[in-house]
Amino acid sequence: MGQARRLSLAQRRKSVGLSQDGLAHALGVERSTVVRWEGGRTEPQAWVRPHLAQALQLSEEQLDDLLRADTGGHEAVDRRVFAGLATALALAPLARARMGSQVGATQIRQLRQRTARLRRLDDHLGGMDTYEVYTSEMDATAKLIKTASYSTSTARARTGVFAEQAQMAGWAAFDAGRYVESRRHYKTALSAAKESGDPGLEGNSLAFMAYEKADTQTAAESTRVAGTRTTPRVRALLHGRLAWTYAVIGQVSTTARALDAAVAAVNEASHFPEPDWVFWVDPLEIDIMAGRCYAELGRPARAVPLLDDALSRYDDKHSRDKALYSTWLAHALMDADDPERAAYVSEHAIDLASGVGSVRPGERLRGVLSRLSRYGGPEVAAVLERARG
Repeated sequence: MGQARRLSLAQRRKSVGLSQDGLAHALGVERSTVVRWEGGRTEPQAWVRPHLAQALQLSEEQLDDLLRADTGGHEAVDRRVFAGLATALALAPLARARMGSQVGATQIRQLRQRTARLRRLDDHLGGMDTYEVYTSEMDATAKLIKTASYSTSTARARTGVFAEQAQMAGWAAFDAGRYVESRRHYKTALSAAKESGDPGLEGNSLAFMAYEKADTQTAAESTRVAGTRTTPRVRALLHGRLAWTYAVIGQVSTTARALDAAVAAVNEASHFPEPDWVFWVDPLEIDIMAGRCYAELGRPARAVPLLDDALSRYDDKHSRDKALYSTWLAHALMDADDPERAAYVSEHAIDLASGVGSVRPGERLRGVLSRLSRYGGPEVAAVLERARG
């Protein structure tokens, strides 16, 4: 890292009237940590970045730009290039009918294919990177709905695609910590899903809303609405999210029943194609959800084996999600009185979360690190120092 980066961070600190000691005290880190940041020898970890941005009177996006002023980290550059390509894709001329023309099956198929490609950006980028991409696509589809003409069956299909896009926008907003926007998009998605007549889409909109607030009533409604009229993986997803809401409020038996329903559904054979919006739902994801639920319930004997096995099969390229899932494993390990392994898992989660455009890994890691700080031992001390750096 070069002189431009060093001057940017140090000058910003000075411009808000903070010494290195003052900034370190505000963040609860050592002065040597601030020195390393300004010297370009280390990057601030994900958990501390929101607090650093606040201390420097910047938005988190502005802080990211400042830190990237002269970065030598290939991962951060690659993520930014990927985000730029995603934005270019969203703003490029769409392969759809001209506004005001007749829209038929071919245009709807193209719209679905484009939405599926954009959805897969979530595998690699966080909501901070994808939110504007998804809202831009949703706005373009809304204009198409208002200006084009189509048959009744085509109208239902294009409203269904719009519901999918609103769900994507809601999820990206949630991942970026924009909770007011996420709730607004989920309500839009629910209305469009009802209009489309697709019970799975309607159930998924309800499940998104329930997941954000751990609302068992809304989650149960999502499975009731979907009923048996949907495909197995849709039902697996909805029952998994229902299990999560029960786990958050500590209901063991209802959590177990919902998980059993999710496992049965995801392993059910079906001759009907699954909708693209459940492309990621498979037995591995249901195992992870089960492990998270049992970790949340304080049942480490169930949680640790499930998460150990599942995460060993989960690719590090899904860095945001693996970092998140690892925090539940770390908590379960501390419940099992194994802080050394919890420290190891946490350190890997810190590495995975670095540079991810999502607020959620940092929020989860702060809780893990706070709990780890109650333990002694060199492994714990090392990861706590690493987090400060």
